[in-house]
Amino acid sequence: MALLDWSQCSAVESIPGKVSGAWVLRNTRMPVATIFENLEAGANVDDILAWYEGLDRNQVKAVIEFAARSLDAPMAGR
Repeated sequence: MALLDWSQCSAVESIPGKVSGAWVLRNTRMPVATIFENLEAGANVDDILAWYEGLDRNQVKAVIEFAARSLDAPMAGR
């Protein structure tokens, strides 16, 4: 499975030295991976917003929607 190109998602950023350069929600230290780990464990968006202070619902939804759209996109070479 191909990796997502998070640089195409305006809700996230990767800054060297900030959370080891991991993709995080813009203007936070919340790694994108943490959102998906929580969803995989059975959490929903409301749970994540309650557990991690300072997150913006629109950013979290944008990350999830970006991943979903990326799964629907045709892959090169198929």
